[in-house]
Amino acid sequence: MKKILRIPRSSAVICLLLAIGLGGVVGSLSIGPERQSRSPNLLTAATTTVEPSFENGFAPIAEAAVAAVVNISSAKIVRSPDVTPFLWDFFGDRFPRDLRQPRERRERSLGSGVIVRPDGYLLTNNHVVSGATEIKVSLADKREFTARVVGTDPKTDVAVLKLDGSNFPVLAFGDSSKVRVGEFALAVGDPFGVGNTVTLGIVGAVGRGNLGIEDYEDFIQTDAAINPGNSGGALIDVHGKLIGINTAIVSGGSGGNQGVGFAVPVNMARQVMDRILKDGRVVRGWLGVSIQPVTPAVARTFGLSKPQGALVGDVTAGSPAEKSAIQRGDIILAMDGEPIAETRTLSFGVAMKAPGTTVMLKVFRDHREMSIAVKLGEQSAAPAEAIGGDVNASHATRGLSVEELTPQMRRQFDLPARSTGVVVVDVEAGSAAAEAGLRRGDVIQEVNRKAITNVPQFEEAVRRGGNEPVMLLINRGGSTQFVVLESR
Repeated sequence: MKKILRIPRSSAVICLLLAIGLGGVVGSLSIGPERQSRSPNLLTAATTTVEPSFENGFAPIAEAAVAAVVNISSAKIVRSPDVTPFLWDFFGDRFPRDLRQPRERRERSLGSGVIVRPDGYLLTNNHVVSGATEIKVSLADKREFTARVVGTDPKTDVAVLKLDGSNFPVLAFGDSSKVRVGEFALAVGDPFGVGNTVTLGIVGAVGRGNLGIEDYEDFIQTDAAINPGNSGGALIDVHGKLIGINTAIVSGGSGGNQGVGFAVPVNMARQVMDRILKDGRVVRGWLGVSIQPVTPAVARTFGLSKPQGALVGDVTAGSPAEKSAIQRGDIILAMDGEPIAETRTLSFGVAMKAPGTTVMLKVFRDHREMSIAVKLGEQSAAPAEAIGGDVNASHATRGLSVEELTPQMRRQFDLPARSTGVVVVDVEAGSAAAEAGLRRGDVIQEVNRKAITNVPQFEEAVRRGGNEPVMLLINRGGSTQFVVLESR
């Protein structure tokens, strides 16, 4: 039974004023070396659940978190491109000899990480350590270590590192599935390399996706200040539990915090870590379908009461879906009892399952619902679930719908038999694609100068381009031309 504390009106006003003042004080709390040195037992402090109070604010929580959040300095060797072939025709032997061969330079980057096991395992972002030849880790107590990469998962931007030693301070795992919009959240990391810093905000949203940041997105959004260098740091709740790994921000072109930051949910990061430690790599489930959004028009056509689920546009031959009698035109409404709100929900849900797992799908077919059990395969043996229809990976391609270029498509649009790529089946009015002049029946052969032959390759190329303008090579009536779609 919950206890209810009743406060007299005069006391309530005082408490409110104190709360407002406290918020201003701890909104951006920097913990310096002198504060760090006063924690007598970092391991105990970091693993003991603490609570905020009017007397101490969030200080006990911040001290415990700072002990387990580290600074990561990584270095990698970058080879500059060989410019000799480009300039040789102009300069010949006069071209400087020391510029004729590719040059190597060392690039350094800064980030953060979170120790999650006393034996030295820590979580960070893949982009913090990607390609690194040397990784240095600094703790709050000034100890320094050389870390090794245990494994990485670029699709979720999670990496697992190992420090040699024991009895490290750690942050206890929270449960990100229970995080609610409006809850307090504290971001802990080393922004701009200035030193360990704690900032306060709230959870602005959960389940954020379709941002074009990673392949699998289920971000916690927060306005706790996150800046360059915070990547890989901790997002914690008011009990000091780890709920996310800070990953990205929307900077609005400023390069700094604008109040919209994203963290990988700790449940996802923990699952990735467990698979890396168990199998040495991340293995994901595979269903073997091409899916597209269920729009209001699709829902009406198929007889659904409302837009929901994911429409199966194609089934891969020999896939788990085909073996379980999933058909083109099925609408998958739920998996293991969890509703499929959008295509991303299904793709993400399948990917998070281990290969060999049997899932129960609720399918809408011929105006009735049915349950179909599917034993998932391994995604490494095939592409990820292909999401057709409205491609939301980039602002530039939003409103553009493409499908596989099948023999039927070639006949329908009177295309040459040797045409390759994906065919445009719909262009939303007012979209960047419409303004660029794309038409139904155009065949997209390249994305950003990369040849593509199917929908998964198209989507991967678009995702890699992020929110930058997208250059397409299209074939229209047998002749090719470039079209640039500007981001919005």
